[in-house]
Amino acid sequence: MQGKDKSNSYLKSPDLLPVKHGERKIGVMGFFAMWIGMAILLATFDIGASGIQGISLPWVVLATLIGCIAIGAFITIIGDIGVEHGISFPVYMRAPFGTVGTHIPSLTRAVTASFWFGINTYFGATAINAILHTMFAGFDNWLLCYLVFALVQLINTASGIKWVERFADVAAPIIIVMSLIIYQTLNADIQAQGADVWAWVASPVTGGAAFTAFMVVLFANMGFWATLGCDIPTISRHFKAPKYERNWFKRNKTTLIGSLVALPLTEAFMIMIGAAAFIVAGTSNPVTALQDTASGWMLAMLLFMIVLTQWSTNTAANVLPAAAVFSNVLGPKVSHAVAVFVAGIVGTVIQPWSVYEILTQVLLIIGAVLSSVSGILFADYYLLRKRRVNVPDLYKNRGQYRFHGGVNIVGFISWAIGGAVALIFMNYSFIVGFIVAAAVYYVLTKYWYFHKFPQAEITDPDDDKYLGITVGRDWSLDEDAEKDETAAK
Repeated sequence: MQGKDKSNSYLKSPDLLPVKHGERKIGVMGFFAMWIGMAILLATFDIGASGIQGISLPWVVLATLIGCIAIGAFITIIGDIGVEHGISFPVYMRAPFGTVGTHIPSLTRAVTASFWFGINTYFGATAINAILHTMFAGFDNWLLCYLVFALVQLINTASGIKWVERFADVAAPIIIVMSLIIYQTLNADIQAQGADVWAWVASPVTGGAAFTAFMVVLFANMGFWATLGCDIPTISRHFKAPKYERNWFKRNKTTLIGSLVALPLTEAFMIMIGAAAFIVAGTSNPVTALQDTASGWMLAMLLFMIVLTQWSTNTAANVLPAAAVFSNVLGPKVSHAVAVFVAGIVGTVIQPWSVYEILTQVLLIIGAVLSSVSGILFADYYLLRKRRVNVPDLYKNRGQYRFHGGVNIVGFISWAIGGAVALIFMNYSFIVGFIVAAAVYYVLTKYWYFHKFPQAEITDPDDDKYLGITVGRDWSLDEDAEKDETAAK
């Protein structure tokens, strides 16, 4: 009998194994509530504040809706990987980048997610600091607030995806009510000044400059969620979906409703709050603006909503995906809980709040880099493998995804070309990076690389062998290991 390959165990971290159908607990309303929490965060407000400096709020809102619907569609498309096969982003990335190569793009995403954790926790900490200052005159220690707030969020995420959803269920209705109050509070101050939030523009532009400003808002919103567009499988693998359902829309109903309804509507409203905050206080930060327009317990309540939004965003959209990557990189001895705290430490050490003033440009750069990864995932999963995946080999160090010493060089070539072109066309970074990287990857693999390294699901596109929930299959690595051991005797 062939000896057991211990190196394979490195790829089988318990937190990265396929999620079975019966273990999927998040439904339509659960993900809808998660999106409400994820889309309401202070960084979103900056897009609204930046937008109304050149064009009026109706155009900013329209650009936001278009951008969010577009990125919501991309998120749903990539999310099918998790729904169909129950696997996470870093695990599937072993197919287009190799069992070793997956670490580089995955870590890029993880560091980005950790970046957002840090900046959102900082915003929440400033709100907590303001609340305590209101309640206890003289209190002023945002760093202490940061450390405590970070710890609470990390404990929540380390408790598992179900606790993340439960927090979102509780926080979502509170957030909606408080957001309405914030907007009304800011708008009342604007009206008292004789201004109109829907008509006010700092320095109006026309013609080509107005179109450019419109597109910057549109693609900034897309770039904002380009990160989740990559690693949505990490979350969608927990979504409820019917077995034996071949209709793509019915199978992905949870992702569709959340990403095409909750995301656009929630983010558009946050854009409005950011614009109102800028008119009132010359800043997109509602914490500062609210301190100028409210006081006492009203201020404390509104600032508490800011805290809830940062919390609900971080747990689902940032810490959870980053932890999956760190668990993949550091191996099976690093549990989900430990990986969660690694993400928190990374997000704190890099001090991302120092770039808040140039946040819109940062979003476009991130969109450029990660849009190429999304394009590669799309080409690999839909165009080449046609949704069929040899899942057991994703967990084998010497399986078909080893390629050149664990690296799929075509994935890196495509990522480099797509990212470079996207950076050249910065204002349109997401769509350019996606298309270019997808095209390069498809051509090079189909007509060269996959001839050199045959892929079982492409050469033998058998549904029963390589589809997941569509054929009622729960991937079980134990069963496949037993088959391999029997064949080796």
